[in-house]
Amino acid sequence: MAQSAVNTVLGSVGNLAVQETTFLCAVNLEVGLLKEELMRLQAYLKDVDSKWRSGNARVAVLLSQIRTAAYEAQNVIEAADYMEKRNRLKKGFMGAISRYARLPNDLVTLRKIGVEIQRVKRKIKEIFACAQNLNISLDNNVSVKDDFSQDDGPIHQNSEDDVFMVGFEDEHKEIVDKLVDNDYLLSVVSIVAMGGAGKTTLARKVYTSSRVKEHFDTLAWVTVSQKFKGVDLLKDIMKQITGHKDESVDQMKEYEVGKKINEFLSQKRYLVVLDDVWETDTWEQLNGMITVFPDATNGSRVLLTTRKEDVANHVQMPTYVHPLKKLDEEKSWQLFSSKALPTYKRSAIHDVDEFEKLGRRLAKKCDGLPLALGVLGGYLSKNLNAQIWSDILSDWPATKDGQMMSVILARSYKDLPNHHLRSCLLYFAAFPEDYEIYVPDLIELWIAESFIPHAPNHTLEETAHNYVTELAQRSLVQVVRRSTAHGWIETIRIHDILHDWCIKEAKQDGFLDTNNKTAGQAGASSSDNLTSYRFSFQTLSDQILPATPNVRSLLGFEPEAVSLPKLRFLRVLCIEKSTLKDFSNVIGGCIHIRLLRLRNCEDVVLPSSIGKLLYLQTIDLRCTDLMSVVPSSLWDIPTLRHVYLSSVRIFSPPPPARSVRLQLKELQSFVLDLFPAAEGDRLGFRCHDMMIFLGQLNQLTTFSFSVYPSIPVEVLNIFLNMPHLVDISLRKFNGLDKLPAVFPQSVRRLVLYANVIKQDPMPILEKLPCLVVLELRTMCGYKGQTMCCSAQGFPRLQELELVNFSAEEWRMEVGAMPKLCHLALLGWKMSKLPDGLLHLPSLSYLMLDQISEDDNTPNELRRKGCEQVERWTRWKISSSQSWNSPLESISPSSQSSHVSSS
Repeated sequence: MAQSAVNTVLGSVGNLAVQETTFLCAVNLEVGLLKEELMRLQAYLKDVDSKWRSGNARVAVLLSQIRTAAYEAQNVIEAADYMEKRNRLKKGFMGAISRYARLPNDLVTLRKIGVEIQRVKRKIKEIFACAQNLNISLDNNVSVKDDFSQDDGPIHQNSEDDVFMVGFEDEHKEIVDKLVDNDYLLSVVSIVAMGGAGKTTLARKVYTSSRVKEHFDTLAWVTVSQKFKGVDLLKDIMKQITGHKDESVDQMKEYEVGKKINEFLSQKRYLVVLDDVWETDTWEQLNGMITVFPDATNGSRVLLTTRKEDVANHVQMPTYVHPLKKLDEEKSWQLFSSKALPTYKRSAIHDVDEFEKLGRRLAKKCDGLPLALGVLGGYLSKNLNAQIWSDILSDWPATKDGQMMSVILARSYKDLPNHHLRSCLLYFAAFPEDYEIYVPDLIELWIAESFIPHAPNHTLEETAHNYVTELAQRSLVQVVRRSTAHGWIETIRIHDILHDWCIKEAKQDGFLDTNNKTAGQAGASSSDNLTSYRFSFQTLSDQILPATPNVRSLLGFEPEAVSLPKLRFLRVLCIEKSTLKDFSNVIGGCIHIRLLRLRNCEDVVLPSSIGKLLYLQTIDLRCTDLMSVVPSSLWDIPTLRHVYLSSVRIFSPPPPARSVRLQLKELQSFVLDLFPAAEGDRLGFRCHDMMIFLGQLNQLTTFSFSVYPSIPVEVLNIFLNMPHLVDISLRKFNGLDKLPAVFPQSVRRLVLYANVIKQDPMPILEKLPCLVVLELRTMCGYKGQTMCCSAQGFPRLQELELVNFSAEEWRMEVGAMPKLCHLALLGWKMSKLPDGLLHLPSLSYLMLDQISEDDNTPNELRRKGCEQVERWTRWKISSSQSWNSPLESISPSSQSSHVSSS
């Protein structure tokens, strides 16, 4: 990872303002010389890395020194760059002086920067001398360019689990039969197998099967893992079975949650999945204060997966234990070949028979473990060279002590195309076990960490999405859900075996250190020779963060309270579910910070000094009550890419004269949820000022605006100046008379909430050529008489949800909505569904409040293969299926220990 540090610094130096000015000529020259020294360091690293992995402790020290020198070089270069950026933003007389002359304070700063550059250069010279003593030769042929070439083969939507189900068809049927049998007593079905054997994949397929969904009234899925809080699992279950996702559930005590679940489940035939259970007393912990899961003698079931047979047998109720068999030789080959030799690649292989011969022998070596077969197959699909396959076979490791999986994972890691992608993979060590990761959140972290290089004709986000796809093709991440609107992978998780490997590798490299003990201080890296610059901590009480002055990244997941020290070089701060201490006093000094994410946090105040953070790319305060006005200085930051502000009580946009001078050219996402503290409170902004401010954000791709009690209808007029919008969410208007004639033609997802919609919106919306997801919701209904969709309307629409949106007549011409797959009509008051639904060739899913017995249209749709669900069974639609409700927010909570309901 020293190579990653050096290359990251080199990649960032070229984008700094310090190189664009003539007033820093001396410093600029020094920066150029320092960059040359870093490029020389880069040439050493190939030889250094191989020697360090052979166990040379002195080389480990050298690696630590190289990384430290690279980061210190970046710090000092950015100090000069920061001064230049700050002076450019100064206004008035002093601003003019600072742009055309050097103020005394600037001269002092420049002198300190020059001294610091000299110190870093001396340190690099010492590193060169040390390298010579270690007999590490300079390799002048090492390229400083790190290319990424993505495999352009397809990954079919929702096919990942189907691939890994190879060989488990009989066991799938056996477990489903056991769950839906005629035994009315509450019982447990347990799937037992070692890690990597496919327990969770099989359980997920069972959970989403049509027989199971039709048999049970309510379902819930929670992942237990090694470290869990019983109350959190119960709250998770309650949200799924009741559909209540508001904050009132989070405020409940454990006994109250258990009682509510018991009362609800007593009236239902239910299935609860407890995935990845490690301890025998888990059942007792969940039912400690009250019997949570009642036996209503109606055939309810608990499905449990575990690595330990004693855990499966410990539950004190009728239990069926299903030991999951390893794949036999033929099934192993089917799974392996589907990954290593996919159909779309076979035609380009000269000697397929040779690869099949070697592949069958390699598949046999994987001992029937789907994880090993998938990861090795993904690696070999990128290395279609018979000699490489043969070499792996001859060097195959012994399988004892888990060595086989470690070697396969290490080989796949080393084979990743570049150090950027290797850094992205190791970064998964920062997340808790079994954490469901929202990909856009992950990408913002990767970009803030400078893991994503600039590529011609691609945005950083596009390159990062390609990285996620590459990891999925290699079976290094598991795809949970894909975005219908955008087509990309939306949520992922990694297997706990791979997660453990990433933690071990990240600590060994000094890349990232983790701490998930019950209390105490996040300590130094587990390696005695390497200092870590990134820390991740989980569920710690009264957490005191590391005071190491050079810490660059801090990620915290559910710490009770966090005391932030002064961290001068911090670049990433990501905290979830915590109370922050001294935040406003510290954050203004973190001038290098790129990402500030505080989710579900308390006591957050944004100081006016937030405007000093001139490198800030992402500020994310979703689900965090902001205890202050959003400082107007925030909009002085030219590097902002994503702004997410929710539970904002007062928002003051810049005055019109200032708005027109905004330089937010990088801003892509703007989410603002504005809710006054109490009924009757002023909104805290003037409509005219807000419209001028929003009108300047003309590079947005994502725009979400929620205002209580209502959004000004004038906001619809700003879309003329937003040609790049892809995702629009507006909640809620008081009344919509008519929609604007022109919407951005690029929009793919549109969500509109209003108390009343008065005119048919379809003639305007159906002309949007890229629209894939549409949700229209009213509180008091649609006041028009008819609703009409023309023959060429909605050419790409796949998901449509209408809430309280009934019309006396809905005319749907033949040819309208040719790609519509999923339709939800909630609060629908028409006695008969429109006949036009029968002409929709792709409709496969229909959700209604209730299905009328007098309406034959549902029966006709059912005969055509359209699945139908009434609203009261809405919880049955799992996010692991192909459809995700449009009601999902733009960015769901990152933390998810379950398969969330749609």
